[in-house]
Amino acid sequence: MTTPTTPSTPPNPPARGRRRAPSRMERAAGRAAALQRPRVLLALLLLLALTCVMLLDGYLRAEVGGDQRVRTGAPAGDVPHEVLDGGPILSFPGGQATTVSVPDKTIVLTFDDGPDPTWTPQVLEILERYDVPGTFFLVGSMVSRHPGIVRDMVEQGNEVGVHTFTHVDLSYQSQARVTREIEQTQLALAGAAGITTTLFRAPYSSQTDAIDNYSWPVYESLGEDGYTSVFVDTDSDDWKRPGVSKIVEWATPEDGEGASVLFHDAGGERSQTIKALPKYIEKMKAKGYTFTTVSGAMADQQPTGAGPAGGAPGTTGSGDSLQAAHHAATGATLYEGKALVAAVAVAEWTVPALSVGLVIVGVAVMGRFAMMLVLARRHHRQRNRRRFSWGPPVTGPVSVIVPAYNEKECIEATLRSLARSTHPIEIVVVDDGSTDGTAEIAESLGLPGVRVVRQANAGKPAALNNGVRHARYDIVVMMDGDTVFEPDTVRHLVQPLADPSVGAVAGNAKVGNRRTLIGAWQHIEYVMGFNLDRRMYDLLRCMPTIPGAIGAFRREAVLQVGGMSHDTLAEDTDITIALHRAGWRVVYEEHARAWTEAPGSLGQLWSQRYRWSYGTMQALWKHRRCLTDKGPSGRFGRVGMPLVVLFQVVTPVFAPLIDVFTVYSMVFVDFRAALLAWLAVLAVQLVCAAYAFRLDRERYRYLLMMPLQQLAYRQMMYLVLIHSCVTALTGGRLRWQKLKRTGEVGAPAGTTGTGTG
Repeated sequence: MTTPTTPSTPPNPPARGRRRAPSRMERAAGRAAALQRPRVLLALLLLLALTCVMLLDGYLRAEVGGDQRVRTGAPAGDVPHEVLDGGPILSFPGGQATTVSVPDKTIVLTFDDGPDPTWTPQVLEILERYDVPGTFFLVGSMVSRHPGIVRDMVEQGNEVGVHTFTHVDLSYQSQARVTREIEQTQLALAGAAGITTTLFRAPYSSQTDAIDNYSWPVYESLGEDGYTSVFVDTDSDDWKRPGVSKIVEWATPEDGEGASVLFHDAGGERSQTIKALPKYIEKMKAKGYTFTTVSGAMADQQPTGAGPAGGAPGTTGSGDSLQAAHHAATGATLYEGKALVAAVAVAEWTVPALSVGLVIVGVAVMGRFAMMLVLARRHHRQRNRRRFSWGPPVTGPVSVIVPAYNEKECIEATLRSLARSTHPIEIVVVDDGSTDGTAEIAESLGLPGVRVVRQANAGKPAALNNGVRHARYDIVVMMDGDTVFEPDTVRHLVQPLADPSVGAVAGNAKVGNRRTLIGAWQHIEYVMGFNLDRRMYDLLRCMPTIPGAIGAFRREAVLQVGGMSHDTLAEDTDITIALHRAGWRVVYEEHARAWTEAPGSLGQLWSQRYRWSYGTMQALWKHRRCLTDKGPSGRFGRVGMPLVVLFQVVTPVFAPLIDVFTVYSMVFVDFRAALLAWLAVLAVQLVCAAYAFRLDRERYRYLLMMPLQQLAYRQMMYLVLIHSCVTALTGGRLRWQKLKRTGEVGAPAGTTGTGTG
């Protein structure tokens, strides 16, 4: 039987050689896709920016790619003897290796590994109090993180040098890595204090007699570029924390000799250094010593070098090496340095904030798992008690509404599955302006109790509302045109409506095309993420969504709330919340199973989930006033809505932090510990999934795909939600989209029932 509702009829097939004009829905989808492209790009740019910030922060805090070995016992045959036996200041004027010793009764105070926000300011305060200059060999990553300290250091009259960017042993690095370490540190100095420097000290270096064949090429190369390498005569060994008196003793040169003395203002706990430094300065001044910088020592002392006359003393010649080490940064170096410092400032703010977010998300995720397990178990035990009953069995006929738009691949399987129903039903197929002969296929099957209602293309909500108007019975079941029911599905689905307070029932949607990898991933998600959640929401009496694939409604309740709304893309969530607000109870019936065709490609999956997540946000915003309502509406507003926002919006948006920090930790911190932590989280998820599969009596073999799902599928779902949030924040709108179907979900085997008209 056919009931036309509009004078329009399905268009004739296009003539050969002519292109069919796109439908209203197809045109809307095309416009929506064009509008969404900039937002997709914006979401990807935000993700790229976050990735760059994390990589920058990790690079600042770790020796990435560095060989942690420190050279010991390496040969030194390639190093000139004059260098091995020379002073602590090595330069290459005119390409000639030349060393300079610190003048007698003179101390060059040098500090390594800074700046540190705790210890360096205390060192600077001591030096200023005693009117003593220092030479600080700075780690570039620390300079970029604490530029203000470096500015104060330079303004106070201290000298600075390069100590590499990541404090890596350069002896084992490529020339490209050496160049990068130096240049990045110079950029950091330019951005922090507006200067560059010609002084250099290699990490893990000591006296010149420790130079070997591995490190010598590094010093030669840097010398050719105009750098002066600075070593030590006397090492305080303050990093060993031997006690204040020992530090002072070990830092004191013998017999009035001048010395380049090594202290540390960073790299560990330096309280002993802070206590020892004033005592050391007072002691050396009492001995008649003066204090200077590296440049000052070079100005006061003639160099000795391996000259062309077989090691004869060299001279400073033009005096280039006597100039101060600092040079004003200009041009690209200055602006690139400022950009580096600014980027690091962003990273320094972002990463700690993300760390706090990670803790919150971690607690929320684990709390959700615990809540789902506890409440799902209670729900299962409650609903399976022998004494549990909704009331007298519902045996009267119901109307099943099947909205259909171009469902030629699926409509036959859908209708034949309904024809096997063990509960009396009428079937109302609402053809929403299909152009592929869907209505004709439905009519040609000749199944009892089937009516086809035609309408111009107006979208799914309009089709459902039209179906409700044509329904003959007080209970209506809504399903999708690509879904098949088991014979007992309708009977199980309508039983909760025996309770007069129940206005709608959510069924148990299953993925029918689960043989593919993407289908299996969605199957896991449906069983664990959707149906386990519904048990929890059911017990809390705040069910947020009746799935479009399977839901039963009192016709009275649907009409009371104005039917399916066009206001949002998630009409199922919209009407569910509306029913709560109207005072109706919404429940979940786990035994009413529907088999639906899930998207078969990543593109279709993206479109579907994007519509779902964005539509959910629209529905929550539309019904935000329920937060202050009373009764069932207020209960949903103050219990259900916060849970939906927390578990379906906030937590998923920030859940990528878990994966981001896992990768971050694997690369920059501790690979093994990070991997074990990730596996622990995966184990918790597996336990939850296994329990959900047990409740739904599903085969556990699909859980073998869960690790890969976490690595690939879940990341895509995160991106979809982020995309939806960007659309919501930018005020975008999205039209309902039609997914391409294959019809591979067949009707399940079962007892043939009788449909009634």
